[in-house]
Amino acid sequence: MNPSQDYQRYLEPGFIPFAPLELARQTEEIVCRGDQRKYTKFYCVGVYGGIATGYTCGCCLRCIFCWVNWSRDFPEKYGDFYSPEQAFEQLTRAARKRNVSQLRISGAEPTLGKSHLLGLLEKIEKSPFRLFILETNGILIGADADYARRIAKFKKVHTRVSLKAGTPEDFSKRTGAVPESFDSPFQGIINLIKAGASFHVAAMTADPRIVTRQERQSLLEKLSSIHPALAENIEEEVVDPYYTTMERLKYAGVKIPWPES
Repeated sequence: MNPSQDYQRYLEPGFIPFAPLELARQTEEIVCRGDQRKYTKFYCVGVYGGIATGYTCGCCLRCIFCWVNWSRDFPEKYGDFYSPEQAFEQLTRAARKRNVSQLRISGAEPTLGKSHLLGLLEKIEKSPFRLFILETNGILIGADADYARRIAKFKKVHTRVSLKAGTPEDFSKRTGAVPESFDSPFQGIINLIKAGASFHVAAMTADPRIVTRQERQSLLEKLSSIHPALAENIEEEVVDPYYTTMERLKYAGVKIPWPES
């Protein structure tokens, strides 16, 4: 499917905030076909001590600091469709090549295509691999408590929820989504807690070029109001100068200083 002309690409000054669940629906029409899902590649990376990773196409946010390749913004132009079985085979091949025991889905938004992801998790749960890490912005899990419950039943799955901002205004400015959707990832966290899922929270709160100290404090307080351990165990990140990150910041009209190399 080719998206309509109003399909949201990268952010530019004067953008009109969008509803992320509507963008998720539009994107799933492009990157999902039954239980098949579009991926761009599968290979091992050194994070988490070595992990085989599948990179998905398409997302329901448009973060200005996103590192993912252009398959996020132009999902119709990139990737190939894989069934859960085929995606598992690709992950297995990549893991065996580097002799690692962990798997991951990352890039864009892996929770798009619920039937595909759950089918893949079924395969992984029955496999000899010891851990699967699901990286997500939490939007769809926040909108669907059943999704959290279904994920939680897999004992090998650990979810990493990446938060984008500490206030509704900053969330909209940074992701393109309407300010009212700011609470969706936090609801996803609540749904994961209620479901008894293994997860942790990450945010760009270690980078004052993106998140001010005041905003960081607001985010930590919001997490603490859900559960004190969330703020205590948050994974704090900084923005890295990937080519796509720098291009998206430029298109959005945002300038941040980079350390001299």
